[in-house]
Amino acid sequence: MSTTTQSETKVSPIAATPEVNAKAVATHKEAAKHHEAAAKHHQDAAQHHEKGNHDKASESTLKAHGHHVLADEALKAHAKQHVAPEHK
Repeated sequence: MSTTTQSETKVSPIAATPEVNAKAVATHKEAAKHHEAAAKHHQDAAQHHEKGNHDKASESTLKAHGHHVLADEALKAHAKQHVAPEHK
């Protein structure tokens, strides 16, 4: 039984066609948008905790987690682009 570390994982490069490149760019931008929104909500949650408003902190935390999920979905879509038949 062999194990593969993250550094050993082989990822096929995406073909540099304009369509494929545009899709990759859009996917990265989508993930970045959600990471930025999550960071904002985490900052808000911290500020609410500092002020003792734990209910609002909880709401902000839930919003942040939702954006983490959306970012993860975008990244999974990007990973699928690397294993698509046209890239092998």
